[in-house]
Amino acid sequence: MTALSTFPITVKWPARHPERIQLYSLPTPNGVKASIMLEETGLAYEPHLVSFDTNDQSSPEFRSLNPNAKIPAILDPHGPGDKPFALFESGAILIYLADKTGQFIPSDDAGRYETIQWLMFQMGGIGPMFGQVGFFHKFAGKAYEDKRPRDRYVAESRRLLKVLDERLAEREWIMSDTYTIADIATFPWVRNLIGFYDARELIGFDDFAHVKRALDAFVARPAVTRGLTIPSRG
Repeated sequence: MTALSTFPITVKWPARHPERIQLYSLPTPNGVKASIMLEETGLAYEPHLVSFDTNDQSSPEFRSLNPNAKIPAILDPHGPGDKPFALFESGAILIYLADKTGQFIPSDDAGRYETIQWLMFQMGGIGPMFGQVGFFHKFAGKAYEDKRPRDRYVAESRRLLKVLDERLAEREWIMSDTYTIADIATFPWVRNLIGFYDARELIGFDDFAHVKRALDAFVARPAVTRGLTIPSRG
């Protein structure tokens, strides 16, 4: 019997290594934020695939950890007070792991809040808008004869990319020369927009040279290369 066995989610996804952080996820732009962060920090963790094909995210076991039925979620056996601690929402997980390890977030208050500011820029803007472009360009929305909804989200995504491009014009990463959770949150979505969503031409991505340069540097990081495929789809 382990402390984690009291969590219903471990019935569906048993912990073979209950001393490690348990990751419940899928390699989506939000999901890989957590796996990349875990790879970057070097924390020991055990990944579990939450399959959308079988609607795992809506199962009672998963919803016992995240009632919002969204990935990723984690269960840390050594949370605050050295007690098991469950957490969902990718942005919250990034902040938690950064604080736990003292990595990828500035230690000074001003730098910390500026980093969180750019993390929220991704959470509130880039993620939702890029996702809408994906829906109207790649998925069911592409059949709509009226292209005004698609074009609205394309225009807003271009505006967001311009903001990001201007930010990166005179710095290596979003937070100057320091790689942070703001980058880990943002670039999986940029990659997905021009890759999986196949919207490179639609969005005019080549207009944003600084974003492209930073994206290339991001995907070249070994921890990112690993994290982008975790959990394995089998």
